[in-house]
Amino acid sequence: MTATAQPQPPFALSKRDVVRLADELAHYHSEFAHLFFRKEQRHWALKYLEGLLLPAAGKSVEPLALRLKGGNVRNMQQFLGEGAWDDDALLARHAELVADSLGSPDGVLIVDGTDFPKKGKHSVGVARQYCGATGKIDNCQAAVFLAYASGEDHTLVDRRLYLPEGWFESAARERRERCGVPEGTSFRTKLQLAWEMIEQLCVRDCLPVGWVTCDEAFGDSHEFLGHLAGAGLRYLADVAVDTLVWLERPDTEVPPAKATGRTPSRERVVAGSAKPVRVDALAAQLPSSAWRTHMVKEGAKGPIRARFAFVRVVAGRGGLPGPDLWVVFRRSFGEAGQLKVFLSNAPADTPRRELVRVSGMRWPIESCFEEAKGSLGMADYQTRSWRGWHHHMTLVILAHHFLVGLRLKHKKGLRR
Repeated sequence: MTATAQPQPPFALSKRDVVRLADELAHYHSEFAHLFFRKEQRHWALKYLEGLLLPAAGKSVEPLALRLKGGNVRNMQQFLGEGAWDDDALLARHAELVADSLGSPDGVLIVDGTDFPKKGKHSVGVARQYCGATGKIDNCQAAVFLAYASGEDHTLVDRRLYLPEGWFESAARERRERCGVPEGTSFRTKLQLAWEMIEQLCVRDCLPVGWVTCDEAFGDSHEFLGHLAGAGLRYLADVAVDTLVWLERPDTEVPPAKATGRTPSRERVVAGSAKPVRVDALAAQLPSSAWRTHMVKEGAKGPIRARFAFVRVVAGRGGLPGPDLWVVFRRSFGEAGQLKVFLSNAPADTPRRELVRVSGMRWPIESCFEEAKGSLGMADYQTRSWRGWHHHMTLVILAHHFLVGLRLKHKKGLRR
């Protein structure tokens, strides 16, 4: 079933509202302006945000600066690509602002990747790799993002640029230096980048998180799910249909030593124990009475419903039994009847309706990408440097949250 964003209420802006948007943005900018080191940086940060919010296509620095009253191409290029301001400090403050506007005990963190097609080989992190934007192996930059969603709305909260392994070969040293990749940066998988963002958010402890959700690229990693569980986070993760689980916990043992050979030290499942089963095979074995229809969410054309089944299982971990989990099956209606499978470490007494709700909470990050790329110039940058890429994405994240704040205000009928 394709995730469809819930319909958002129209802005219904009056002329007075439009005139006051500049004041609204200046007020929003004041929430983090003190984190820039110099007054020139504060000035160009506000100008850059204004440019990202312009209703025009093509938001790389030069066309953006030329459209802005008081814009300056060279100064804005320097601000973005060379300015020594701290993204982490801005994103930490941003997380606090998101907590104020969207925070909820049942809020959901969503992990996902997105890609940026690029020509040439000089942009930081660019390589021939699978590109989701084009659906094939292509020249692109890849990144991992973190979004937050609650009953109020949704927005992005962090980002990490993925540097392929080839960027860490000795032959690529000059390219790394030219792009300004910080000395000591080491290769990180997308899974590691995702966990680093979540771990940092946990350390900041300012944004209430009820759940973490992700697609198969992350859900199929036992290590990633283990990190989440170890941090006390509930997850509901997409997994592949060939994932193996036990319906009951098998006995395990360390085999006794033999007269010859190395003494066994690794645990294994006792011979004769029940075998693990694929989750798609388990779904096929369930009686029709195990399936119930639930509404996943409100879609653009009305409620989206699907058939659900829930089974407590024992996860497989490297051929051994792992933690007790929920396996959640969701089958869409229609001829295809696509089966989606989720694993969750939520307690056994978790209400089924809550598992249903969270199963439909991956669309907000897709909506964030669509809004940020379509309206805020997320993919329009031409900066090639490490610093420039991160500065641009930070400001896009801040601009998106500004629009979310406006949407919330007008949704609630507030006027200042």
